[in-house]
This record gives sequence, structure tokens and C-alpha cells, in this order.
Amino acid sequence: MGYLSSALDGLLAFIVANQAWAAPIVFALAFFKSLAFVSLVVPATLLLVAIGGLVGASHIAFVPIWLAVALGAGLGDWASYAIGYRIKGRARHIWPLSRHPDLLPRGERFFRRWGAMSVVLCRFFSPLRATIPLLCGIFEMGWWTFQLANWLSAPIWAFVLLAPGGLLAGWLQ
Repeated sequence: MGYLSSALDGLLAFIVANQAWAAPIVFALAFFKSLAFVSLVVPATLLLVAIGGLVGASHIAFVPIWLAVALGAGLGDWASYAIGYRIKGRARHIWPLSRHPDLLPRGERFFRRWGAMSVVLCRFFSPLRATIPLLCGIFEMGWWTFQLANWLSAPIWAFVLLAPGGLLAGWLQ
């Protein structure tokens, strides 16, 4: 945990020292946190919350950071949907789904029950954030339906993630 903590501290220090890089960095973090399979190994949620605090404690503008996170999340989900649509039936042979064969049927039941609302709801639950867009592609949710849910929920998720730290840091000052 020490290495991860020092890496997080280093990234946060870099952002404070190089504020012009803040938006591209949060875009990349949100994109990879929303990308199927990759999201499992990217600890971006903690970083994004911490960056929200940096925004409130520094002179970094909130709106560009918020838009960059929303855009990264929306594009990451879009890419996950496209991957799912492309691999469809082969998905059960790809890690981590190959190691947990019960996940696809459970995901499909959830997806069928909640439809487009599953994209909105699962955006707020880390393990499901990138999984549901993948399942939407695998089980062929309509493209427009998926995109509507995706692009309506991405800015909300970004705000919910960034605003508490930003407001708290601003209030503490």
C-alpha cells in the first residue's frame, strides 16, 4: 500500500504544480476507470475524489475538470459497449468472465430487468461501472438507448465524484 500511496501523492503533487495537465489527466483516469477489463486494475476513483479536493483547495477551475471526467467516463463506456457488441458470445471465454461463468447470466438478468436504467445505476458502483456497458453491447441494447443513458449519466457521476471534495476543501479554507 505504501507504493500506491506515494504514487497517488506524486500524481496529486504533479497536478498542483502543472495545472494545465489536470483536465487531460482526469480525462484519462475516468476513461480507464470506465473501460471494460482495464477498470479492474485502475484505482482511479480515489484519485478523482482527491482531485476534486484539489480543485476546491486550489485555483483549478471546476468546470473543465468536471467536463473532462464526464467525457472520459462517457467515452470509456462507449468503448466498453463497442467491445461487448464486437465480442458477443466469445465474452465468456475472456478473463475475468472465463473465471466467473455465473457473472454473464446474472448480468443479463440485471440488464434485462433494468434496461437503460442499468447504465445509469451502475455508473455509481465501481465493479459494475465498466461491466454493464460491456453487457449492453454483448446483449445488443439499442445504440441510441445506450448512448442516451451513457451521456446523461456521465456528467452526473462526474459531479457526484468531484463536488464533495471540491466543496469540502473550499469550505475548510
